[in-house]
Amino acid sequence: MATQTHCLSYAGCNFLRQRLVLSTLSGRPVKIRKIRARDDNPGLRDFEASFIRLLDKITNGSRIEINQTGTTLYYQPGLLYGGFVEHDCSVLRSIGYYLESLLCLAPFMKHPLKIVLRGVTNDQVDPSVDVLKATALPLLKQFGIDGESFELKIVRRGMPPGGGGEVVFSCPVRKVLKPIQLTDPGKIKRIRGMAYSVRVSPQMANRIVDSARSILNKFIPDIYIYTDHMKGVNSGKSPGFGLSLVAETTNGTFLSAELASNPQGQGTAVLPEDLGRNCARLLLEEIYRGGCVDSTNQSLALLLMTLGQQDVSKVLLGPLSPYTIEFLRHLKSFFQIMFKIETKPCGEELKGGDKVLMTCVGIGFSNLSKTLK
Repeated sequence: MATQTHCLSYAGCNFLRQRLVLSTLSGRPVKIRKIRARDDNPGLRDFEASFIRLLDKITNGSRIEINQTGTTLYYQPGLLYGGFVEHDCSVLRSIGYYLESLLCLAPFMKHPLKIVLRGVTNDQVDPSVDVLKATALPLLKQFGIDGESFELKIVRRGMPPGGGGEVVFSCPVRKVLKPIQLTDPGKIKRIRGMAYSVRVSPQMANRIVDSARSILNKFIPDIYIYTDHMKGVNSGKSPGFGLSLVAETTNGTFLSAELASNPQGQGTAVLPEDLGRNCARLLLEEIYRGGCVDSTNQSLALLLMTLGQQDVSKVLLGPLSPYTIEFLRHLKSFFQIMFKIETKPCGEELKGGDKVLMTCVGIGFSNLSKTLK
């Protein structure tokens, strides 16, 4: 960290989280120019500024410089510190936007992280807290990040535009990560889900469940969708409802899909029956894509493989999302690591879409703070 590493330079507001997270882990400063420079409202948005404030809270000694108009950002990362943190997220994006990055950073803190995040728990843009709890946490356990203090708890739900939700995330620290070999996804054995409704009739959740089951029952009998109707202060500030579905395979792979109703006062009203059916179809589409990691968590899996011990890790993925492809380019810039990518066309035995086998040798990243104990 003490050696002066050359600063990486980027232009544009895309992939801001990726760049800042990789910069924090690699210790390389990053400069991002022309952030919405030609926009009517130039510079960083509120949710991006909130994300930078969050990084500042969980690190020690970070240097952040933003110019007058907010179109240029210089970030020199400090050491990941952790401890107990509270953060009010911007209601323009959901808590999932912040949580995705925290999942990447949490295992490498100096002190175990316990963080309270407030804001929107479920929206139509980012992965919801329910989906991250059901898919990202089991993925981290594959890498050896596990323990009593590893949990993600939804205290209150909050829907856009008002927010008012609250989640608690705690994660233990690890010195090194285990390499993984996830090459056989297995067959779907059960489907679980969560239909939630806040500040609307509790009957909405039951209507969602019935319509989702009408499609999924044709494929598999073991389906259970929980209903979650939060009341009073726990229901946040805005009305809404939604559904998250997770399919689990015989080999412990989790594939997810989710949908939420339109925010109050925006767009046309969504019928709970339509929402349930559409979400079930999205889950079937995700199962068709397949792989050992679903499309929301592809970049998380690839990052943890990169940071693993100096050993070979393999993972079978469905088609790579554009976000993941850009993430691979960033991994090459920050860590000089490249993956071997083999396409596996869908034969008779691999039903579903074409798969991609990703192989890499970890860089042997070790948590510096853990050696000082």
